[in-house]
Amino acid sequence: MDKFDKAIIGCLRQDARQSVSHIAGTVNLSRSAVSERIKKLEQQGIIRGYQVLLSESQKEGVSAYFEIQHQRPRCADVVHVFQAIPEVITCRGITGDMDLLVYVQANSMKRLHEIRENIEVQTDIIKIKTHVVMSEWIG
Repeated sequence: MDKFDKAIIGCLRQDARQSVSHIAGTVNLSRSAVSERIKKLEQQGIIRGYQVLLSESQKEGVSAYFEIQHQRPRCADVVHVFQAIPEVITCRGITGDMDLLVYVQANSMKRLHEIRENIEVQTDIIKIKTHVVMSEWIG
């Protein structure tokens, strides 16, 4: 990567939607040279993609962490409950008063409530504590 590639990447980081013409003017190269360089950077995997980041208020769905306490001798004995729920993203054994930390992404608060109720009625589950995600800064 030379100084022009670095300048192009800098422009794209500021605004990935700006035109090739605008970038070309900024980095003092022709439009075709900038297009070729961007294409090359993408092919080399230096530029891996472009994304849209929504504000929290624009995201659909809801996510939550469930702290779970169970009465089985091993956490592995209750994991099947969570494997059967497609919205469960992770299920981890933790230290402390609770045994498991389960991360769930549901399409609505109603569905999150249904999932919680389904877990709560399992005979091996002693306690469930819900933490709804309000904001996300990293991830």
